[in-house]
Amino acid sequence: MIKFLDLEKINAQYEQELKQAAARVIDSGWYLLGNELESFEKNYAEFCGAKHCLGVANGLDALRLIFKAYIEMGVMQKGDEVIVPSNTYIASVLAISDNDLVPVFVEPNIDTYNLDSTLIEEAITPKTKAILSVHLYGQISIDQKMLDICKKHNLKLVEDAAQSHGAKWNGLISGAIGDAAGHSFYPGKNLGALGDAGAVTTNDTELAQVIDALRNYGSHVKYENKYQGLNSRLDEIQAAFLNIKLKYIKEDIEARRQVAQFYLSQINNEHIILPKVLEVEQHVWHLFVIRTKNREKLQQYLTENGVQTLIHYPIPPHKQNAYNEYKNLSLPIAEKIHNEVLSIPISGVMTKDEVEKVIQVLKISST
Repeated sequence: MIKFLDLEKINAQYEQELKQAAARVIDSGWYLLGNELESFEKNYAEFCGAKHCLGVANGLDALRLIFKAYIEMGVMQKGDEVIVPSNTYIASVLAISDNDLVPVFVEPNIDTYNLDSTLIEEAITPKTKAILSVHLYGQISIDQKMLDICKKHNLKLVEDAAQSHGAKWNGLISGAIGDAAGHSFYPGKNLGALGDAGAVTTNDTELAQVIDALRNYGSHVKYENKYQGLNSRLDEIQAAFLNIKLKYIKEDIEARRQVAQFYLSQINNEHIILPKVLEVEQHVWHLFVIRTKNREKLQQYLTENGVQTLIHYPIPPHKQNAYNEYKNLSLPIAEKIHNEVLSIPISGVMTKDEVEKVIQVLKISST
């Protein structure tokens, strides 16, 4: 069976460095908010081209903290609206509603699966304060029209960069395009920790200072609490692991692009819709997502032929029980995408034989 993502093989590449890093942290006796975190924050900020990076517990918390900080700063207040793509993982929406803000769903572009900037303006009301743009599957979802809309309506542009480490647009890197960005380092991500981990990047010094306190119980000084904060800190071991893997991220991106290009040029099946790439550097291929009207049949066929697949994502947020109040919304493009997408294996450790087998199996599929 070709694994959808062989994490064991991925991390085996760095086995000795990871073990040495773990031993170093264990021996240091310092496990939170220490030198390892400071080093990773500096390195990741430089990688993204951002002034500030703040390590937090996970990607959802990174987004939650951005909106929480904006509320503390008076930029937003409870009941304000945030535009969010209807085609996304539920974490994007949870970060909004958790802060008593209101998600306003806008449909994606059917070709890129990302937020359709031509539909944003009609969704703006006097209560709209931000756009949460999700770089889904690894492709940048921001364009000049979106930036112009934010400027015209004085909106904050927040990046959900959980899937787009290293993707570029207009010379800018994911995490430094908007006003702030939330990153996930979940183990399956292109830059993955060995547990939960996340970060916020921003060029806004005031925002960074507020988030720095909010992630640590709302405190800059121990036992002095300025805000009603959270406990959301990236620990020293995960920071040390991420520092190691960050050194190799560019190589991994290039390897993923080679696999993706091979898929794009070789998969030829009238029943399968391949991803559309706007520009090579805009996409880092966290996922390679195809579409087909007979997804369940195709997935079963691939499984029977030794290819593991996953669905990202089977149910759109507005159809989840958690958001029952939105169940009657008409969002046909998002629903079509969620009904048809299937993610096939892609990673920097796939062998040529594995890639060729996936292609061959898909070529002869009749579904």
